[in-house]
Amino acid sequence: MPRVSEQHLAARRQQILDAARRCFLRNGFHQTSMQDVITEAGLSVGAVYRYFTSKHEIVAAIAGQTVDGVGQEFNAIAAHEPQYPLIEAMDRVLAVVDTQLGPDGMFRLAVQVWSEAMRDPAVAALVAERYPRLRDLFTELARQARDRGELAADADVAAVGHVLFGMIPGYALQRLLTGTPDHQTFLAGVRALLPHPPAPETRAPSRADLGDA
Repeated sequence: MPRVSEQHLAARRQQILDAARRCFLRNGFHQTSMQDVITEAGLSVGAVYRYFTSKHEIVAAIAGQTVDGVGQEFNAIAAHEPQYPLIEAMDRVLAVVDTQLGPDGMFRLAVQVWSEAMRDPAVAALVAERYPRLRDLFTELARQARDRGELAADADVAAVGHVLFGMIPGYALQRLLTGTPDHQTFLAGVRALLPHPPAPETRAPSRADLGDA
């Protein structure tokens, strides 16, 4: 028999995860059975169990993809050259969140992942391992802002990063649960909380500025 390629195996695995994602978005983790996933994927029982021995393994795999997908978007913002001013970086972060709040968005799954992490040690371990990486990206944004003089020279960039990161699930949850606040309203609140750079010093005009009268 011809050997199955790694690309084929990866594609089949992703087919199962995509089917499970649709089921989870439609019915939630707990109302979705392995048989639901098998039916949605259009595969045999044996084909699905070849890749995943339980629904918990599928949940953990999707949780990993969900976190990593958002992480890639945030990382691109933190690594951008030239560096974004902090408020512009947060504007772009919120824009990423906005794209993932729809019916098929990652944040609808993320909320289920957070809940599942409270009861499933495997998902909890995955979240505990990956989320600090996301938070570190916001610490990097804070470090950049401090180095540019947007934050005080003695600002604790790790503490600022924790707060900035905490704004993201807060924004996403409010939008998912109530539909508000809109992007610009939330960004205005973030802007108000950030330090305002000092105004440039002014001086009285000299005789040279005024010219000979």
